[in-house]
Order: sequence, then structure tokens, then C-alpha cells
Amino acid sequence: MYPFPKLLSSQIGFDAAQTILDGFDRHYRIFGEAALNAMQVFERRDWLGMQRLSRERIASYDERVRECTHALVDKYDAENLDSEIWQQIKLHFIGLLIHHRQPECAETFFNSVCCRILHRSYFNNDFIFVRPAVSTEYIENDEPAAKPTYRAYYLERDGLSPTLERVITNFQLDLPFDDLRRDVACVIQALHEEYGEIDAKPNFQIHVLSSLYFRNQAAYVIGRIINGDQVMPFVLPIRHFGQNGLVIDTALFKREQLLILFSFSYSYFLVDMGVPSAHVEFLRTLMPGKSNAELYTSVGLQKQGKNLFYRDLLHHLSHSSDKFVIAPGIKGMVMLVFTLPSFPYVFKIIKDVFPPPKETTREQVESKYVLVKQHDRLGRMADTLEYSSVALPLSRLDNALIRELERDAPSMIEYEDDNIVIRHVYIERRMIPLNIYLQEGSDAQVEHGIIEYGNAIKELISANIFPGDMLYKNFGVTRHGRVVFYDYDEIEYLTDCNVRRVPVARNEEDEMSSEPWYAVGPHDIFPQTYDTFLLGDERVRRHFMRHHADFFDPGLWQTHKDRILKGETLEYFPYDGALRFVRRYAQQFAGAAHDRSRSATLASSSPAFASSASGTSGSATTASHINIDTNVHA
Repeated sequence: MYPFPKLLSSQIGFDAAQTILDGFDRHYRIFGEAALNAMQVFERRDWLGMQRLSRERIASYDERVRECTHALVDKYDAENLDSEIWQQIKLHFIGLLIHHRQPECAETFFNSVCCRILHRSYFNNDFIFVRPAVSTEYIENDEPAAKPTYRAYYLERDGLSPTLERVITNFQLDLPFDDLRRDVACVIQALHEEYGEIDAKPNFQIHVLSSLYFRNQAAYVIGRIINGDQVMPFVLPIRHFGQNGLVIDTALFKREQLLILFSFSYSYFLVDMGVPSAHVEFLRTLMPGKSNAELYTSVGLQKQGKNLFYRDLLHHLSHSSDKFVIAPGIKGMVMLVFTLPSFPYVFKIIKDVFPPPKETTREQVESKYVLVKQHDRLGRMADTLEYSSVALPLSRLDNALIRELERDAPSMIEYEDDNIVIRHVYIERRMIPLNIYLQEGSDAQVEHGIIEYGNAIKELISANIFPGDMLYKNFGVTRHGRVVFYDYDEIEYLTDCNVRRVPVARNEEDEMSSEPWYAVGPHDIFPQTYDTFLLGDERVRRHFMRHHADFFDPGLWQTHKDRILKGETLEYFPYDGALRFVRRYAQQFAGAAHDRSRSATLASSSPAFASSASGTSGSATTASHINIDTNVHA
């Protein structure tokens, strides 16, 4: 333990702290601008622009950290400052955060900068924020004309329907709705179908986050209904409808549906948050099972989520006693994978040497993970937390795991006192490997797994992702029953691949040959050959050919590639397509005169682009006070 500085007397300490805070403020200003631009991009239907905004925002954090690190080294010779000054830098930084609106994120930025400069021996709470120092409770955005975190709506004066219309119009979208009264009537009908006839208690109110959450081709209204001691979450996705109007696409009320919407397999939302901790606290009331780490990550503050996750890991280690073990399943040729049974994640380390036929490098594998981080994951690729210099208690590692680390990845580990330090590791949510799920599942589970697998591949290639190694062992089944891809060492852009048909065999010898009789380039793919390694099990074959026979047709793959090269994008739905109002209440939409959106046709004809969600309905309240049917539009 270093001695606590008696007096904050170092001007360099204060100036360095201010430089770091200035660097964070610049980062968060750029972060907020991306969210503000997302509304304009959404209104213009510039979906490639939305993807570009998301990529640039992810890359921006590391760029700001590099800028700040260089400034500290250039101005203050930061690498040679003594330990007392570094303590003062932290203490001055805490003082600067007293009235800050994003103190927790600023602390994480401080850690990111300092960990680039300081030796591992400084990675403790004397010098960096191993524990948070500033409370995030009850922070208010008191800037002039600033939006509150959420708005509260009461029904005594207007009734439910006009109130819901006001909820939507308060977002001040420039584009008109196709028929907002019709959409609100659909929301109310769906609410009644979910909860029955609700008689409001005296405290009945609706809370709605004052910023829209943008992702892919949708803007999400997120709120909750308060009725007595009951909290009823809801999400209203807004989408384009036809050529010039908007529509409330559906209403989601089940917590299970919200958990899927905020899943680790989807890209981060673009959202304007003056006080991010207040948004996370609001979301926690809707999804109590979600950790703060997961929610910060979902709203685009993935570095804050990463910081909180690490604190959760340390906390879990101090309150558990099981050991890290080699992960069950088929071992990979590129990654060494281990897990802690009591902790729902897996830890992946790139091996030092890859056996044939793998032809790749560590740098290439790392670049694949960057590609996935910045790409639209569509709910089909697991998000990954990347760490450097992770110290784990040596006593908590199984001996077989230690031997495997020393054999397959010796350059990635070092021993330090009673710890093993892992120089570079990826951490992902633990799932059931699909190959195990298919081997051990019932016939119904096998059918579900194959439907989900085929849908996952089709959605990925529609988003310009060719998985490369499509063996079932490289996919997992989430707790929601979705199939998600998680092995990225052979991932490529589909547009970089040459989709080819297998040439006709010249003779019988060609047909019987175990090797291809035709030339194969490094980027050639032959969908007709995939049945060889996918359809070995008879149950799998039967369900695969029933639901995804087109999977082996090169035309399917080439069609998606051609569409992507033309700049076209498809719309994806992180909820069951049958819930869309255009299908669920088709009669209310039947009278529209203009052409309905392409997405409606897609959702009704192709289940590959509409995920399923499950959950139980909430119970109806019975108290008799203000009936919320007041002034419902027909």
C-alpha cells in the first residue's frame, strides 16, 4: 500500500487530471453526436449510414484514449511521474467529478488511459478506479433546455389514447405517421390482450424515456406503466411504412421480449443520454435480471460495461470456490477455451500455434474479432469482451487447464506471485454448443435447432457475413432458444467470396475421388458441398431438408451477394414477425391506399428475418378506479 499523499500540492497532478477529463468530455461529446445524427439518418432511411455511425462510434473510444495518452506523455512526461503524483492525479480527478453527469464513464476512461501508461503493479485502487469513487444515484441533467431522463404522463385529463399519441409526438420526428390514431388503437388492443381490462389505481401513470433508441431500421420507444405496485414494461418499435410515413410496428410487453431486444448478440443502440446511469437504472426496472454491465453495453457504452463486468468477476471470485476448467465440447484448433462453472461465461485465448489445415495468424484472428465488434450482429453473433493482463488466482485453475495453457499458449501467460496473468483473453456468454444440443435433444428440439441454425446463416449472409467454418460446434443455443455464431477465426465478408457451383464430373473417377477434381481458389465457396458435414445425422437431415433445402443452392448465396453489392439492405425484427400490427391486426391496415412497406412482405413470407420470443402474460389488475379505456379512438 502506497502512503496517502498528505496534501494535494502537485500542479502537474491537477493539470494531468484535467487533461484526462477533457479527453473524456471530448469522447462523450462525439458519442452523443452519433446518437443525435442517428435520428436524421433514420428519417432519411440511410441504413448504410446507420451502420457507418455505429462503426465509427465504436472505434472512437480507443482513438480518444490514444489522443489523451499521447497528450499526457508529451506534456507531463507521464511515464516517468512518481507514484505520489499518480495518486494525486486520481484524487484531483475525483474532485473534478463532483458535479459531472457521467462520472462512472469518466472513471472508466481514466482507467483506460492510465493502464496504457502505468505498469501492472499500479493496477490497484490507489491509482486507478478498481472501485467506483463517485455515486451515480440521483444525478440530474440540470443544463438549460436539457431533456429529462424520462417523461411522466397522467391520464386523468385526456385518457389513454390521446396520451399515447402525445408520447409519440413528443419525440418530434420530422416524418408524419401513416395513421397514428390507428397505431395507438392497435397498441391499446395489444395492451388489453396482454393484461386484460385494466382499471387504473390512483397512481396510474406512464413513464417514457425521453430519447429514442436507434438500431438497424427501427427507433424504439421504451417505457413502463405504473399501476399500484405493478410495473408493466413496454417497447414500441417505430419503422418506416410505405414510402413517406412511419408506423408503430408492434407493442412488446413481456420481459422476455425485452431481454431478447437487449441481448448480447445484437448490436449496440444509438441513444442520446445526458445521464447514462439514469437510463440504466430505468432499464433495470424493466429487466431486473439484466446486470448493469450488460445494460451499459447495450446502450453503446461498451467500455463501461466491460469495466463493470470485470468488477463483477472479481466479486464472484471472492464469493465462490470452484475452479476454472477446460470448457466441455470439441476443442478448437485456434482457441483454447475454459470456463468457471459457477460463472456463465467462457474465456478464450488464441493459441500460439495452429495445426494444419488452419492457415492464419494471431493478427488475422484478432482482426476478425474487430470485424464482428463493428458489424451489425443481428442477434446472431455473440458480443465479446476483450481484456489484457488479466490476473487470476493460480489456486483457482484446474491442473489440467494449467497444463493446456502451458502447452498451447505459453506466450499468453506469466506467473506473478500467487496469480497467473493472461496477456490477452476474450470473454463471451456461455451457451450450449449446438452440436451437443442436437445430439442430446428430443426430435422437437432438433427441429427447432435446425430451423434456428438455417435462419442464423441466412440472416448472416444477408448482412454480408460468411461464417467460414459452419460446423455445428461453432454455434451455440442461448437461454432464449436462439442459435448464435461464436467462432470467428474464419469469418469473411460474403462480398469477398466467390460463390461457385460444383462443376459437372468429367468421369466416374472424378465422382469417386475424395479430392475435388476442379480448381479451388482461396475465396471460393461451394454451397452444394455443405451437406457433407451438415447432414450426417438422419434426424438433422430430415428437418434440414424440410425447412432449409435452399441452403445448398448457390443461387441463394449469390442473390444475397448481388443485393449487397447494389447497396441494398434488408430489415430485421428482434421479435416474432407475427406480432407486427400489419399482420396481427391486418383488417385495420386493409384500407391503406398506398403501397405498404417491403418489410411487411418480408416478415410474412420469410421467417428467417423474424426472431421468435417467448414469455408469459402478466395478470390483470382488479381494483376499480379510473378506467384506462377513456377516450380510446375507434
